[in-house]
Amino acid sequence: MQSSTLSAALGELPSGFVRLTDVIPDLQVDLKYASDDNFVGKPLIGYEHATAVLTGDAARALRDVQAQLKPLGLGIKVFDAYRPQRTVDFFLQWAADDHDITCKEAFYPALDKPRLLVEGYLNSPSGHSRGSTVDLTLIRLSDNSELDMGTPFDFFGPQSWTDYSAISSSQKANRAMLQKIMLAHGFIGVHEEWWHFTLKAEPFPDTYFDFIAS
Repeated sequence: MQSSTLSAALGELPSGFVRLTDVIPDLQVDLKYASDDNFVGKPLIGYEHATAVLTGDAARALRDVQAQLKPLGLGIKVFDAYRPQRTVDFFLQWAADDHDITCKEAFYPALDKPRLLVEGYLNSPSGHSRGSTVDLTLIRLSDNSELDMGTPFDFFGPQSWTDYSAISSSQKANRAMLQKIMLAHGFIGVHEEWWHFTLKAEPFPDTYFDFIAS
């Protein structure tokens, strides 16, 4: 594993990275870790500028996903993209604090915080820090409403597994559609999170970055 602590100058990004909305101007972005709407309950270190960034290769693949969805009246909404290593480090510190359970009922009701590490919901290093991993869902372009996937983003439990069966037929179909189109454009998912995808041919497979995007 190679680590990188590149610091981008204001308005610049390391070579190979792009702002997602520069590549996909009509993209809906809701960076959860730049807001209070996440499992910690506050904006996180590393997300000060609320800028969604990916490698150029991953961004262009997402552009192709958006283009295929558009004739169907659908699009994508991004919840997270590149994640600085400092944010990942914070997650591990947060998980070790048994007293801070502010958002437990909404995001991990059946788990004690240390289990988030044991069961692999929080990892260090994280693929997000390599710059080609994205968390996203499908939306209707008519009103930007999200398709029902059965759980919210970052719900930690078996209900979020891609093959979880105790959901409605429409929720299963929505998950299957998301998986199918992402895989068709070169992404691979993970069993535990229906929203999580990594570009299979990622350009930095062994490098974990720690710059703050702006």
